Amino acid sequence: MNQPLDHTALEIRQAPHNIEIEQQLLGLILVNNEAFYRVSDFLKTDHFFIEPHRRIYDLITKLIRSGKVATPSTVKTFLPADQPLADLAPVEYLTRLAANATTIINAEDYGRNLFDLAMRRELITIGEDLVNESYDATPDMTPRAQIEGVERRLYGLAEGGAASQGFVTFSDALTASVEMADAAFHRAGALSGIATHLTDLDRLMGGLQRSDLVVLAGRPAMGKTSLVTNIGFAVARAYRAGLENGVNKTLDGGIVGFFSLEMSAEQLATRILAEQSGISSSLIRRGAFEEHQFQDLVGAATAMQTLPFFIDQTGGISIGALAARARRLKRQKGLDLLIVDYLQLLSGSGKPGASRVNEITEITTGLKALAKELEVPIIALSQLSRQVENRDDKRPQLADLRESGSIEQDADVVLFVYREEYYLQARKPPEGSQEFFEWEAKMEACHGVAEVIVAKQRHGPTGTVKLQFEAELTRFGNLAPEHGTAVSYE
Repeated sequence: MNQPLDHTALEIRQAPHNIEIEQQLLGLILVNNEAFYRVSDFLKTDHFFIEPHRRIYDLITKLIRSGKVATPSTVKTFLPADQPLADLAPVEYLTRLAANATTIINAEDYGRNLFDLAMRRELITIGEDLVNESYDATPDMTPRAQIEGVERRLYGLAEGGAASQGFVTFSDALTASVEMADAAFHRAGALSGIATHLTDLDRLMGGLQRSDLVVLAGRPAMGKTSLVTNIGFAVARAYRAGLENGVNKTLDGGIVGFFSLEMSAEQLATRILAEQSGISSSLIRRGAFEEHQFQDLVGAATAMQTLPFFIDQTGGISIGALAARARRLKRQKGLDLLIVDYLQLLSGSGKPGASRVNEITEITTGLKALAKELEVPIIALSQLSRQVENRDDKRPQLADLRESGSIEQDADVVLFVYREEYYLQARKPPEGSQEFFEWEAKMEACHGVAEVIVAKQRHGPTGTVKLQFEAELTRFGNLAPEHGTAVSYE
C-alpha cells in the first residue's frame, strides 16, 4: 500500500539563522555602544545572515573604532536614502531597531548565538562542497587531498577563522608588535620568542619567533637531530600555562609536536633519556648499567612522563598530511613549537611529472604557510650537499642547502651545525711527528665544542655561537663565557 506523500519532507530547508536576535543585538548597540565591546572580539560582519544587517554592523564597527558614536542618526548618514531596508526607509528601520533593543546584559549571549549559527552555516557549506567535489572529482584529485582540504577548512573554522582572516589594519599590527615587545620586556631572559635555553643562541636570535620557519642543516654526524631534540625537550620541560586577561595561555616554554620521519619514537625517547639521566644511549640500549644508574634512569623517565612532548613517527608522509596532523594536535592538545626531522623525507602532493626540486619547493612553501597559519615556530631539519666535503674549510654555507634554493628563500632563519672535532679525527697524523703535536693541540681546543652558524636571520643579526657537545649523551649545552659569540650584522 502506497504511503501518502509527506510534503514537509520536500520543503527546502533554510540555513540556520535568527533574524530577530540580529535585530535586537543591532538595536542594543545603537542604543548603548558599550554593547559593541562585549561582542566585537568574536562577532564579525559576515556572521550576520542578511545583507542589510551586515552593512549596518560594518558601519557601526567603523564608527565606534574611529572614536565616534554609532546611533540611528549617525549610521543613516552612510546608508543611501533611496535603498530601503526590509521595505522601510533606512532611518525608519534603524529607529525600529533601537526601539526594540533589550538590556545590555543580553549582548554577549545574543552575539554567541549569532556566532554559533554562522558556524553551523559554514559547516553546511563545507559539507556541501565535500559532497559536490566527491561527485565531480577529477582523476588527479585523490580522496586524501580532499580530506586534507576539509581538515584545513575545519581547523580554520575551529580557530574562529584566524587562518584566513584577510587584511588587518596597520593599527592592529602595531598593537600586536607593542604587545610582543612588552611580553619580551617582562619575560625572564627578555626574549620575544620561545627560549631554547641555549643562552648565546637565545641572545642572538631572541628565542624562537612565532610564525617563523627555522631550517637547521648539517652534514651527517654533526648532531643536528641531537640539537633539535635538546631544544624541543627544553621547551616542553619549561612549559607553564596560566590565565592572561582571562584567557588560558602559554606563559613559558611550550607544547611541542615532533615529526620523527627517520627515527622511531622509542629511539627519540632513548636519546632524551640519555641526556637527562647522564647514561649514554648505547648503554641504555644494551642494558649495560649499574643498579644505581638504573634508579637514575627510572627517576628521569618518571619526571618526563607528564611533559607536553608529542611524537609522530610516521615515515614518508606528505606535507598535506603533516599539516593536517599539526592542526589536529593544536586543536586537541595545543601547540607552541613544531619540529620536522627531516625535510627531505617529506613528500609533496604527488603531481604527475613533478621534479624533486619542485617537490621540495612545495614542501618548504607549505611549511612556511603552516607556521603562519598555526602561529608557531617550525624547526625543519635539512641535509647538506656533499660539496661541503670537497672544501678545505668545511663550514657550511647557504649554497650547500640540498636540492632547492627555495629552502633558503622560504626560511626565516637558517642554522648550520658544525663540529671541527669530527673532521680533525679523520686526519690524525702519525704519532710523534710535528704534525701530530699541532693536530693534538687543535683537537684539545675543539674537543666537545660545536658551532651553530646563524647564516640567515630575516629579522636579526647573523653570527656563530659555540656550544658544548657531549657525544655519548647526545647533549648540547652552554659553554663557559670565555668562548664567546661571534656576531656579524647584515
